Amino acid sequence: MRARVLIAVIGIALIGAAVAVPVVAHHAFSAEFDANRPLHLEGKVVKMEWINPHAWVHVEIMNDDGTMTTWMVEGGTPNTLFRRGFTQDSLAIGTEIVVDGYQAKDGSDKMNGRDLTFKDGTKLFMGSSGTGAPTDGRDATEPG
Repeated sequence: MRARVLIAVIGIALIGAAVAVPVVAHHAFSAEFDANRPLHLEGKVVKMEWINPHAWVHVEIMNDDGTMTTWMVEGGTPNTLFRRGFTQDSLAIGTEIVVDGYQAKDGSDKMNGRDLTFKDGTKLFMGSSGTGAPTDGRDATEPG
């Protein structure tokens, strides 16, 4: 009898602990980014974060007034990008790139990247399909 009570108490304690732990959920595109605010940025890579759940490319761009701004560009998961030929070594610091995507709803210097283009014209698809991002024909795996 004592063993059952002890197991029940431990079980309740574990359930209570699990409920108390905050959950960080993967967000849908529309929760953070605006499909009606497309962006086209040209600049140099200053940092690459190859982390889950999204890879991040930090791009420094020159503003019209000559000042510099660093934008955070969200990509798909590292695994998704890797399967498309995008690796940790694809973007060296200082690489000049063009990124097309969609700005964050809060107006910050953050965007969801769709295409990344190198100076030689080579393109990498950065986005992750199926998250609510616009179906714009850029992802060959999206149903037409």
